[in-house]
Amino acid sequence: MNLLIVSNAVLWIVIICIVFIIYALTRQIGVLYERVAPAGALAINQTIEVGQSSPNLALQSISSGLIEIGAGKNTGKSQLIFFISPDCPVCKTLMPAIKSSAQSESDWVELIFASDGQEQNHQGYIQQHSIESYPYIISEILGKSFGIAKLPYAVLINNEGTISAMGIINSREHIDSLFEAKDLKTASIQEYMANQTHLAKRV
Repeated sequence: MNLLIVSNAVLWIVIICIVFIIYALTRQIGVLYERVAPAGALAINQTIEVGQSSPNLALQSISSGLIEIGAGKNTGKSQLIFFISPDCPVCKTLMPAIKSSAQSESDWVELIFASDGQEQNHQGYIQQHSIESYPYIISEILGKSFGIAKLPYAVLINNEGTISAMGIINSREHIDSLFEAKDLKTASIQEYMANQTHLAKRV
């Protein structure tokens, strides 16, 4: 009889220990998920914010004539401005991805390349990456208007002339995250994840 009581007590102790272990593992999985959650384009900007109206600029492009920035109402399309530099190695690596993304989303978004410096420094770059068919603007004013401090950087302006998303771009996933942020109506994927974590903790 005593042996039966002892065995039952040991069994309950084991069950309680298993419950605590499962609880601890669940918490650790949650922490791990937060750490490895997909990071979108990092929106570092002190000049302009998502949700604001885009600066309205009419600028000359190398191959496409005059381009109106923030004039999506006239074309019915959003504008994706991709800020690059011929001296930026990451920009070169991303060129196939940005072109592929622009082609797949061409029904609603127009890709515009932007940089600064002397035009002769960009002609060979344009030919090398076969981007003659895209507007390519060389303007220091454009970069300053959007507060661009690091490259490569992208700004997505919707067809109403409002900034939908923006951020530093280091991968194809970062490009796609701008489109995701626009659909989610949030400034960035980081902000969306932070809000979801906050809501989960409240629940």
